[in-house]
Amino acid sequence: MSLTLKDIYLGLGGQHAPTAAAFPIPKVVIDSRQVAPGDCFVALPGQRVDGHDYIQDAAARGARAILAHRLPPSPPGTLIRPSQDPFPPSITFPVIFLVQDTLAALQQLATYWRARHHVTVVGITGSVGKTSSKELIAAVLRQRYPTLWTPGNYNNEIGLPLSLLQLNQDHRYAVLEMGFYVEGDIAQLCRMAQPHIGVITNIGPIHLERAGSMEAIFRGKSELIQALPADGWAVLNWDDPWVRQMAEISPAPVFTYGLTPEADLWADAIESYGLAGIRFRFHHRRDGREETYYVQLPLLGRHSVHTALRAAAVGLLAGLPWEEIIRGLKDINAQLRIEIVPGYHGSTLIDDTYNASPPSTLAALNLLAEMEGRRVAILGDMLELGTEEEKGHRLVGARAAETTQLLITVGTRARWIAEEAQRQGMPASAVYPLDNAEQAIALARTLLQPGDFVLIKGSRAMHMDAIVAALTSPDTESTP
Repeated sequence: MSLTLKDIYLGLGGQHAPTAAAFPIPKVVIDSRQVAPGDCFVALPGQRVDGHDYIQDAAARGARAILAHRLPPSPPGTLIRPSQDPFPPSITFPVIFLVQDTLAALQQLATYWRARHHVTVVGITGSVGKTSSKELIAAVLRQRYPTLWTPGNYNNEIGLPLSLLQLNQDHRYAVLEMGFYVEGDIAQLCRMAQPHIGVITNIGPIHLERAGSMEAIFRGKSELIQALPADGWAVLNWDDPWVRQMAEISPAPVFTYGLTPEADLWADAIESYGLAGIRFRFHHRRDGREETYYVQLPLLGRHSVHTALRAAAVGLLAGLPWEEIIRGLKDINAQLRIEIVPGYHGSTLIDDTYNASPPSTLAALNLLAEMEGRRVAILGDMLELGTEEEKGHRLVGARAAETTQLLITVGTRARWIAEEAQRQGMPASAVYPLDNAEQAIALARTLLQPGDFVLIKGSRAMHMDAIVAALTSPDTESTP
């Protein structure tokens, strides 16, 4: 069972459509450039562009269906108002479904489509580690079950419904990342996804500026747990006091993970081998006895133990034996968030530029500390920290003083990192506070040496990925 034109009509409020209307819809897209013949194009209004301006382009590329709430001057194909019009006896492609609001229609269609599938949805949220956890959980589950998981960071009111619309009759599990800015966001995503298992990674001051308080972040993340059915599972981080509190409000049974024996699933004997991965021991209590397994995994940094614990917890709840769980944890295709890149002048770049927060940057610095060579950090502003802004940057600065021999900061907020590193004893000659990525690129080209390990990390708005690109591009490979 894959999405069809008939499903779109019924999902948007239509009452009846003939079997002949079941034309297949390979995929649903919001960018007309991604339309392939037979696809459905959803015309969403945006801050810079409006998808309605690209309806003709989508039609020219072979769209079979288009969702719109505003028509172009000469609309192509057949026009249907799903909540009012019967499905016509004959149609010309593309079929334009005229709705009141295309985003609401996309979400309505995704809700309808999810309800038609007997699939176990695993919802994941938290301040740090959502995407890496999603990838590793999916890697474990697909050892036995056909599994859908959200691509990239499709974790909001647009990306999640697009992910749900990829469901087909073969899927048994769907692993969906759920993002958060303000209270109500995750509740809305849960109404569409109907999760059965909810995984919370941690609670930190990420998006504090928008959320307003740590309590508001806690309430917002808790919406995933409160949406679970009584026969579901809440998978909670025992080591995080905020997350641990969610056990009190969960309508579903609770399964905890962490680094202490108080958790249902816990790890000890942790050893990190830098870029060669990590080794540790799992402990799991089951039926009055404790199972113990040593594992060595291609995950980077000690913080990755929590990621592995989450994935193993979901695997256990899904009924997988340890052999399949460990095989999934070793899937190198799931290790996407940190990339090791050959760098300028014989250096090695640790590319962790996806985003940044104090917890994730501290974890990255801990990984850098395990490298044998001169350790360099290029750190950018961490945004949306609200009242925790200066404190978060200074925490990073203190750790940078302990773990690096050379520190370059990028941005006005990152100057707190530089200040605190010097306050903690790092020589001023080894600290370079800069304004932008271009300055960091120029300076790094003069300072990097063979054998250096260079961590590059900062919020996406700081364009730290441009630093990685410049320091690995062909014209920078030669020695100056």
